Amino acid sequence: MSRSPLRFAVVGLGHISQMAVLPAFSHAASAAKLTALVSDDPVKRRLLAKRYAVSRNYAYKDFDACLRSGEIDAVYIALPNSLHCDYAVRAAKAGIHVLCEKPMAVTASECRRMLRAAEQHRVKLMIAYRLHFEACNLYTIDLVQSGRLGEPRLFHSVFTQQVRAGDIRLRDQLGGGPLYDIGVYCINAVRYLFRDEPIEVTALTGHGPDRRFQSVAEAAGAIMRFSRDRLATFTCSFGATDAAMYEVVGTKGKVRVEPAYEYVGGLKASITIGGRTSMRTFKPGDQFAPQLIYFSHCVRNDRQPEPNGTEGLLDVQIIEALRRSAQRGQSIALRLPTKRVRPDLALRMHRPPVSKPEGVHTESPTL
Repeated sequence: MSRSPLRFAVVGLGHISQMAVLPAFSHAASAAKLTALVSDDPVKRRLLAKRYAVSRNYAYKDFDACLRSGEIDAVYIALPNSLHCDYAVRAAKAGIHVLCEKPMAVTASECRRMLRAAEQHRVKLMIAYRLHFEACNLYTIDLVQSGRLGEPRLFHSVFTQQVRAGDIRLRDQLGGGPLYDIGVYCINAVRYLFRDEPIEVTALTGHGPDRRFQSVAEAAGAIMRFSRDRLATFTCSFGATDAAMYEVVGTKGKVRVEPAYEYVGGLKASITIGGRTSMRTFKPGDQFAPQLIYFSHCVRNDRQPEPNGTEGLLDVQIIEALRRSAQRGQSIALRLPTKRVRPDLALRMHRPPVSKPEGVHTESPTL
């Protein structure tokens, strides 16, 4: 391939695309170029194409024509979770590389279809775990692995928000619910901090009295057992005020990251060792441009991305097990393959924050 920027179509023009993905191309211009937009909303297509100087835009029914156009090399899929598999497989079959939002899909079988399609058609598949490139989370990974906290024994996390009535995240048939949308952050965090996969999980879910939660649970709580009897717990909710934190407790110290999962604003880590507490503050940045840059480099250099399809599959397998646990009222044993490659400081990349753009036919999913 030439060394010119990888040409992207962004598929789905909802809130995350408009607030984060589309603006990120300005910070990734040497590696990635926004070439096409795909949406069923003609107003979005027209106004956003003008804003970002994109010459081509397509309705969803014309997605295959977009793939065959010769104008794109890759797609960024930012559709409802239930559509990730179909659009990713169609892209792979057309020889188009795939960068897909998390969760990778709704079921492990869908994830495996995506993996097979990427392998058979020799395209790169990456799942958009933006925190794998973010300085605070990578610093915390390095701190835990350094041994300064002793042996990490416990992980605890809370991720909650008030989701707006009518949002797609409240529709089960679209792959909604707190485990898929925000619980995946907690699951992925403990996996990269412990450098391991859980061997047993237990979960509880609740709907509460709010009418928003007729289709999906309001909240989910989980306990996960790792090797050497390390324990991780997390709670996620679509019906509680904003909170985003995690804490790792070791035999000699602890670290608390709060806020932990946000893409707007800076993140902070509080480290306590030997009774002394210090604070590390990390400046805000564009968390989406590093993904575009890194993925483009992987394609150009024929390298397997670090947050690849296997990473996405593992998280979805854990989510499925947690859902089974909640339904059956019992613990679920897991036997998951252990990944050899995990995120580390080598992935750290910082770009300045983007200015919040004006939305077109979109609103924040949270109150």
